[in-house]
Amino acid sequence: MPEFNFQEAYFHNLQSTAFSLPQKFTYPFYYTPHKLSVLAAQHLQNYLSKANLNHNFGLCPDSKGLIIGKMFGVMVVKNNDNTLGYLAAFSGKLANTNNLPGFVPTVFDTLNPNGFYKKGEQELNEINKQIEILEASNEYVVAKRNLELSLSLYNEELRALKETIKQKKIARKKLRISEADKLSNEDYNIFLETLKNESIQYNLKLKHFKKFHESNIDDLKQKWNNLKHKIDLLKDLRQTKSAALQKQIHQQYKFLNALGETKDLLDIFKDTTLRVPPAGAGECAAPKLFQYAYENNLKPIAMAEFWWGASPKSEVRKHKQFYPSCRSKCEPILGHMMQGLTVEDNPILEVKKHNEPLEILYEDDYLLLVNKPAEFLSVPGKTSLQSVQTKMQEYLPNNKVLLVHRLDMSTSGILLVAKNERTHKKLQKQFINRSVKKRYVAILNGEIDTQEGEIELPLRVDLDNRPQQLVCFQYGKPAKTKYKVVAVKNGKTRIHFFPITGRTHQLRVHAAHSSGLNTPIFGDDLYGLKANRLHLHAEFLSFEHPVKKKELNIFCKAPF
Repeated sequence: MPEFNFQEAYFHNLQSTAFSLPQKFTYPFYYTPHKLSVLAAQHLQNYLSKANLNHNFGLCPDSKGLIIGKMFGVMVVKNNDNTLGYLAAFSGKLANTNNLPGFVPTVFDTLNPNGFYKKGEQELNEINKQIEILEASNEYVVAKRNLELSLSLYNEELRALKETIKQKKIARKKLRISEADKLSNEDYNIFLETLKNESIQYNLKLKHFKKFHESNIDDLKQKWNNLKHKIDLLKDLRQTKSAALQKQIHQQYKFLNALGETKDLLDIFKDTTLRVPPAGAGECAAPKLFQYAYENNLKPIAMAEFWWGASPKSEVRKHKQFYPSCRSKCEPILGHMMQGLTVEDNPILEVKKHNEPLEILYEDDYLLLVNKPAEFLSVPGKTSLQSVQTKMQEYLPNNKVLLVHRLDMSTSGILLVAKNERTHKKLQKQFINRSVKKRYVAILNGEIDTQEGEIELPLRVDLDNRPQQLVCFQYGKPAKTKYKVVAVKNGKTRIHFFPITGRTHQLRVHAAHSSGLNTPIFGDDLYGLKANRLHLHAEFLSFEHPVKKKELNIFCKAPF
């Protein structure tokens, strides 16, 4: 690869006559990188491998500081002289700066020491210091502690007194019964009066107790509230200034599109489900690339983004691998910025149809098992109504067809279908009780060190990139998978998966994640590399027939 001075300009020449230009710009949320984008990425990666950016990507064991991998982006562009080149950008900050030589600048530089943001940040820091000083002052700490101790003592003594009153009441009730036959009417009436006076005395004692202690607590509370009021005023001021500063920042992030129109973050997000811009919106690589191209009369041709460095603990990120733009932050922004460009169609919106009849593996009066094709929905989706469920309903027009479980769209294999609600309920109970035995076969895109084992990594949805999943030990749902290697051939591993739980994308994440097998399933377009298909197939299912009470063992050979 030819040597060049990456830092000398933002526009980097891309000498290539071998590749024809794409007819449409890259759809950034699901794409296969154009060869020109791959070439530009190789140029940038060559620079990154040699440059000292004072940032620990986790690639060198001697590097110091927190390990943070980064998403980088390249955009192939043409200038006014029709010269082909590319722009480069990184997401967020790099080496504690927004601007590095060779990389396009950020849309708005929050790190500018003379800018309003830094000044506003300094004001907020001063308010925070004042709050910390007041909350740490001896007067405030003592007042708060005295109030807490007084409340604690009051509540403890109040509970004890109420318990005494309760027990005395029970004792008086017993005495009323036991003494009724022992005393004369006159003596019994005198005795009842004595008990009544005792009750009155305890009620007075409770009243005086509350009055004395509550008066004392009110004094302590007033003293503490006088001190706390100063802190509350500062916190209200901080909230007001913070909201105003955030709004001012959002107004500074102004994004162009190919039509020359400009919108700020508030305008872009006001009609979304979020309504307000999420943290970090506008700081990703893609908006930076578009903005610089439009501001400098450069024509966008193609784009790609790749990961550089170690993977985060929660996500699946492979060094040098290409990834789509994030959805929660970038989709609304890029939706505006790509207006006026001819962009590739969104492949996710393509209606996927399967015109051939589905293969029935087993059928009786109560249920059937069907072989679901890859890239076909289990149930109807937002943009595609055709699915296993709809085809089975067409096949059984006189039955209420109910799927007992589902498979990911990209996964093929056995699906269990009930022909009535009673059967469906009984079969679902077996799945809930985990008495159903399942086996998947997959091809891993690489070799692994172990022959068999167990993976436990809790999963939750990635809110920034649905439907992808994250490993999350704090909020994730338990997910457990057993596995056993079947064979290794041509650098790929054939493996059996035995899912104990059934989370979304469980096998795909457990295979790809660095704390799992660290080897994605071949053809996994979300957690690995795209191929002709996802090589994951539900090949075996064993369960008890809910009516015939016999074990059914169904096998469906994988098409790979």
